[in-house]
Amino acid sequence: MSSTNRKILITLVVVDVLLLLISIIFFDIKVLYSTQIGYITSTLVMVASIVSYRRMVNARVEHNIITMDDSKDVIDKLEDPYDLYSEDAVEEEEKDFVETVKEEKKKLKENRRTLYQTLKDTKAALSIYRLGAYALLILGFLYLNRQSLLHIPGYIIALGIPSVIIVTLLLKEKETHS
Repeated sequence: MSSTNRKILITLVVVDVLLLLISIIFFDIKVLYSTQIGYITSTLVMVASIVSYRRMVNARVEHNIITMDDSKDVIDKLEDPYDLYSEDAVEEEEKDFVETVKEEKKKLKENRRTLYQTLKDTKAALSIYRLGAYALLILGFLYLNRQSLLHIPGYIIALGIPSVIIVTLLLKEKETHS
């Protein structure tokens, strides 16, 4: 386990313990259940997203799959996305409108993605980890609602805390490496 992962895990556990203590000391049982179920399921969703994305990136690196075109500078892509002002552009003869439309349709058909390519790119979104974590999130909410234990403000706050913690820690880690 890398040091960043360890820091994230320790911070998430410490914040959960603090949230647990605050809920027990200052609030009733509804707030305790809502915050714990919200916090734990939100943490699972975040961790599952990170794990599935990391696996997808590692698989692409392993198979040398590059999905980004490095032939153009980032600024050029933003300023001239359709390459209208390129210095390399060759002036073509003016063509008939019908011919131009046919050529553009042909280019679109060539660039059309297959179902396999689309599924291959959506592996991170459809991973079993993320789907399971979202299922737990939904089931936890339904359980709290059905048992009349749902405290909406506590639940919503608990849902947001893990994402703030993880993003903050990752940004700090990025700043230290930069």
